[in-house]
Amino acid sequence: MDNIMRQYPSQDQKYVRKSEFVLYLVAVFFYTNMTGMLGNYRNAYLVDVLKVPSTKLSLYNVLISVIPFVLNFFIAMYIDGRKVGKRGKFRPLALAAAVPCGILLVLSFWTPKILSGTILMIYLVTVAVLWAIATSFGNSTNMVAVVMTPNMKERDTVISFRGIVSAVGNSAPLVIVLVIAVFIKNQGTQFIISAALCGVVGVIAMLLGMNVVKERVEYTSEKKNPIFGLGTVLSNKYAWIIIASEFLKSFRGIATAMGVFLAAALLGSTSKFLTGIGTAVGMLVINFLLKKFNSKVLYIASGIYSVLINSAAFAVGYTYFRSGNKSLQIVFVLFLFLIGLQFGASNLLPSMFQADVLEDMELKSGKRLDATLPLVIGIGTMISGTIASSLTPRILYDDPATGWRSVIGYLPGLEDASAQPIEVKIKLLFFYTIFHGLMMFLAGVPFFFYKLTGKTKDDVHEKVLAKRAAMEKTDE
Repeated sequence: MDNIMRQYPSQDQKYVRKSEFVLYLVAVFFYTNMTGMLGNYRNAYLVDVLKVPSTKLSLYNVLISVIPFVLNFFIAMYIDGRKVGKRGKFRPLALAAAVPCGILLVLSFWTPKILSGTILMIYLVTVAVLWAIATSFGNSTNMVAVVMTPNMKERDTVISFRGIVSAVGNSAPLVIVLVIAVFIKNQGTQFIISAALCGVVGVIAMLLGMNVVKERVEYTSEKKNPIFGLGTVLSNKYAWIIIASEFLKSFRGIATAMGVFLAAALLGSTSKFLTGIGTAVGMLVINFLLKKFNSKVLYIASGIYSVLINSAAFAVGYTYFRSGNKSLQIVFVLFLFLIGLQFGASNLLPSMFQADVLEDMELKSGKRLDATLPLVIGIGTMISGTIASSLTPRILYDDPATGWRSVIGYLPGLEDASAQPIEVKIKLLFFYTIFHGLMMFLAGVPFFFYKLTGKTKDDVHEKVLAKRAAMEKTDE
């Protein structure tokens, strides 16, 4: 039997020790701190520091989406098919990826001054692709949560707290850059120092946390044709719901990319881009509401909330920008916090959906596909994400060399970015709020057809446990 769990655990027993749980969350926090540093500031570095033309940045974004995805096909097949040693399936990969992740994060914000033109693009793309490979293995830090305990409720608790800690960790670089900016005014220097801090601490935390974590869900690994795993995912109706939802949600990348530039246009510097509190609070709220409502209902409701609150935020922001009324500034900041709440469901619930779908596929096929499921979901997100990332520079700023005229007309490289025209600020706000809210709403629509919740979810889990127990006897 391939990839079949051998344990038949008690669902009343707690398996994860408190010290292990805490150190695991520390590892997750600082790993996400590294990925958040790059995710929040790479575009600002390329646009405002290196001044990469918008057309070349579009090409860059396409290349760093497509190339890593092709490589990830082989990486996912390796992860799902590799032999599982005494240290587990994911821990060794996370430990091996820690140092490369730290080094490549720093290189992502350091560019030799002698490089230019085609050579510069080759360097930037190479570093970005290597970073993507390193984080494909480094993401095993997140995957560990699914196999730390065979108890479903305890598993969901670990996944839930992992999501909350990830959200805070993703926003931590915003605070780091803000503090560094108090002492250092050069934007490029701010980024490289912040990246170095995130990298060093991230490596240490990953090595520490992954050394103490235990994987308690064990399974054999008999080699099989990787097409089998792809076919299993593609034939699962619940997997298709997640694929469709994530495909639509990835278009919000256009909106989130505007956040750092909106902060610069309003406050004068990308270092003053500070969000995330609303996200963390939103995840805590969702975690509480899961005790009263199922995940499907909460995900759909969050999409509706997103449209409403983002539209209201745009209306308040538009009025504030046009009138300059200082009293509206406080209201506008409050609405920025409120729109952060929408990320609670979008960051937390998809991980739970995927964990449940993994068990549904295991029940039907007898195979665990921890890496293949995200890979197939990634096909859709790669397509939509590539479209979004290639369009973002063209929407954001002009390219005088080619005569390209953007939608927003952002002026890169201004010493005081708040000198952006009022029309630019309003257009940035439109994409950051209304466009984002629409994408979040559309991402919830496929879940009207999702039924793997409540009793159905519990039945699948119980049948999986029974199947594992039967196969354990067979193996013996």
